[in-house]
Amino acid sequence: MHLRNSLLAIAGAVTALLPLANTAKAEDAKKKIVFVAGRPSHGPGEHEHRAGSMLLADQLNKSGLPVQATVVDNGWPQDTSVFNGASAIVIYSDGGGGHPAFKHLDELKAFAKAGVGIGCIHYAVEIPKGEAGNTFLDLVGGYFETDWSVNPHWNASYTLPKHAVTRGISNFSMLDEWYYHMRFRDKMAGVTPILTALPGPETLTRKDGPHEGNPEVRAAVTERKEPQHTMWVYERPDSVGKGRSFGFTGGHFHKNWQNDDFRRVVLNAIVWTTGLEVPAKGVPSKTPTDAEMQANLDPKGKK
Repeated sequence: MHLRNSLLAIAGAVTALLPLANTAKAEDAKKKIVFVAGRPSHGPGEHEHRAGSMLLADQLNKSGLPVQATVVDNGWPQDTSVFNGASAIVIYSDGGGGHPAFKHLDELKAFAKAGVGIGCIHYAVEIPKGEAGNTFLDLVGGYFETDWSVNPHWNASYTLPKHAVTRGISNFSMLDEWYYHMRFRDKMAGVTPILTALPGPETLTRKDGPHEGNPEVRAAVTERKEPQHTMWVYERPDSVGKGRSFGFTGGHFHKNWQNDDFRRVVLNAIVWTTGLEVPAKGVPSKTPTDAEMQANLDPKGKK
């Protein structure tokens, strides 16, 4: 009798642990996404890296897809174990010489070699030209190059191509700081434009400068009328680590994440970089409430 009771107790304990084991397996099966949010920058409602990253991560975690997103803020984490097992890294931050990955390019290359997806949002697409810029050409497919690319505020109207990243998204228009005349890989090798529009002449009214204008961009837009790509996806070659990346130049204004098409095209791109199939109707995503939009904003004073 004692033996029978002991066996029943053991069986009961094992049964009680099964849900926990199943939960652990389910968590292990999820694609891990790590957002690297940059330090506070600009005025209230602009460059809200932390709040924007947390909003997108929350949307992904509530999507019902097999993903688990987490956010580290204030730039590249000191404890890089957060990247362990990551399927995608998304950087939303200031760029140039202050880019979080600028001093960690070897680490980023290693992640790419391992097949980890890489995404860059807004200013995070800019990194100094030269070795760093060439690295971004290999890892992201394109980048903002000073004295070549420009950063005006303008209302862009997009007609979307057919691609997994555009599923469930309608053509849309949005006022943002859409960077354009990006530096892409030679012959756009592996690069697929997602958002493309022709900027108006009002976007080049500033004097020439590292971000403002240059003869090459003026000839491309005002003379040759060449449409400009403000978002792209990239399928990396085996030589740098076969995987997927994207660049999205919008994201200056935090309020724009409340637009369903603007937000979902980025969510779709993030999921795509993990290697998952983007749902036919796009990543499930509810319009954030005003309260959700106000959550996690950096303390910057009143606007």
